Amino acid sequence: MAVAGVAGLLLAAGGGRRFGMPKALAPHRGGLLVEHALRALAGCAPRVVVLGAGAERVPPLDATTVLNPDWPTGLGSSLRVGLAALTGTDAVAAVVLPVDTPGIGVAAVRRLAALAAPDALARATYRGEPGHPVLIGRAHWAGVAELAVGDAGARDYLARHPVTGVPCADIADGADVDRPEQLTEQCPRGTQGDTHAG
Repeated sequence: MAVAGVAGLLLAAGGGRRFGMPKALAPHRGGLLVEHALRALAGCAPRVVVLGAGAERVPPLDATTVLNPDWPTGLGSSLRVGLAALTGTDAVAAVVLPVDTPGIGVAAVRRLAALAAPDALARATYRGEPGHPVLIGRAHWAGVAELAVGDAGARDYLARHPVTGVPCADIADGADVDRPEQLTEQCPRGTQGDTHAG
């Protein structure tokens, strides 16, 4: 079930230097990690996926895909590209998710999306520590893009503004994966029956 006015933004452009390959292309649960991550955003509309390294090997996705030619510069450039792609939509907010957090499923995204508003800033927390996904209201997109450099993503912007923490440890695992073997350890919590929604 779509959450009205909430876009989903999946950042999947990195080369995965420590991982050994672009993480978007990593095999996971019968498909690719990018496909698995996109399913977590099933309730969002529109959905935008930012690709970069290995983009030509990503199969067609049920989402708008945009290319970040500057992907080697870090996550920040992908966030800027993704937010730019959303400016022509009617979305009031965007749920931002990196491709390498396979323990996050639909339930956590829905919990963040429920707070959507043009001026909203919220992020999932895990036992008090901030993590993903992050909800960014439309009024903040330009400011986030301005400060999104290197691998900081939205971090610097969020540090300067009040952000609502949304506990998600009961329904998700927010850890990112840095090694292929970690993929077998990650599975979204509380998402049985809806992780395959699309």
